[in-house]
Amino acid sequence: MMKKNYYQKMAILGMLLLTLLAFQKYTEKSDNSFPEVTFISENLPLESLSEFDPNDLDENQWQKLGFSEKQTATILKYKQIVGGKFLSKKQFKKCYAVSEDKFSQLETFILLPETNSEAKSGNSTFNSFEKKSLNITRKFNPDNLSQVDWEKMGFSEKQAAAILKYKSYLGGSFVSKEKFKECFIINDENYQKLAPFLILPAKTPANFNAYAGKSNSFKTRTPQTTFDPNVLDVNGWMALGFTEKQANVIVNYRDRNLKGSFKTLEDIQNCFVISAEKFAELKPFIRLNTATMKIAESKKPEVKQEKTDFSKIDMNSITFRQLLEFGLDEKSAGSMIGFRKKLGGFMTKEQILETYNIDKELVQKLLSIAPLDNSKVERYSLVDAPEEWLKNHPYFKYSADKIIFYRVTNPDDKKIWKFIKTKPEYEARMRLYVK
Repeated sequence: MMKKNYYQKMAILGMLLLTLLAFQKYTEKSDNSFPEVTFISENLPLESLSEFDPNDLDENQWQKLGFSEKQTATILKYKQIVGGKFLSKKQFKKCYAVSEDKFSQLETFILLPETNSEAKSGNSTFNSFEKKSLNITRKFNPDNLSQVDWEKMGFSEKQAAAILKYKSYLGGSFVSKEKFKECFIINDENYQKLAPFLILPAKTPANFNAYAGKSNSFKTRTPQTTFDPNVLDVNGWMALGFTEKQANVIVNYRDRNLKGSFKTLEDIQNCFVISAEKFAELKPFIRLNTATMKIAESKKPEVKQEKTDFSKIDMNSITFRQLLEFGLDEKSAGSMIGFRKKLGGFMTKEQILETYNIDKELVQKLLSIAPLDNSKVERYSLVDAPEEWLKNHPYFKYSADKIIFYRVTNPDDKKIWKFIKTKPEYEARMRLYVK
């Protein structure tokens, strides 16, 4: 009888042991990090991007944007699933192959309305590229073509602008047929039509970096004659050696902060993106014309508006207009406001510098002046955080399902942190929004 009881106890202990091992294996499996979508080129140079309609891109063009073959196949399949056409940015964002970071990088360039309801209402100003057949009659050097020339050839206004922007990114020349083909707005079909007519070397020269957009000589171009800074547009400042981003800041600074014109040399020198060395280089060639000052001022409506005191503006309440007033372009200002909205508010100034599509040097200058009040930003415990908030917050959404699962049986923040086993740097970001 005792022997029988002994064997029964051993059998029970064995079953308990197997159960514990199975549970441990399950929890280890559930603790594994969710797979992350990776990209060939997560940090695609923003200078090379232009506005585009995702409905017009073929497999090769998606790969030029930094997606792998597998991700590209997923995007094209998803487009068929949703009816053969993306209707909005929100719909495109739901595609599994497009990560949050990648979408943030591309968002401002996508020519689609924000939501499906806007698309269906017919009020959207986002129109697809017009489909035209190319009209090519003779051989040509693409470096010599203007916006109008590309449009006459059959490209839409947006496509023509994108091609010229890509040429500017390369340093002002397409260099070779290889480089021309890499322009993401030109699909394989159109390239095959254009290639026989292109007057360009087939291969990229080995010394390409000597005169590409990265070239020091291009960035420090010295004027060949005198110029009036009040009549220069973005292209004019770029011709003097500034990048497109710097040129936009200079024009915004002149038109918004100085009401349309530089009045003195000191006004030019005070522009944030013009270094002391660059100003010294340009100074002998600058001619301030009083006539163009009057013309520039006459174009501005006389609106009495007080200048913003940025030392008193909270970064969690600063407006789009105020960011433009400081000198940011619309893309930078929109990205910052959008990221702040997704987070529910900034907790630290370092977060602001993580925003995509911003001029970090200019924003750093703003942050050195403006305060940040995070007292009104919503924070929750892991136990009490609403499910919708967890799933939509940029810092929590990849761990949201785990948090929701574990807190059912372990309603304790300390235990949940142990169970989700996220990376230390991710946990540090999440804890900013935890009580």
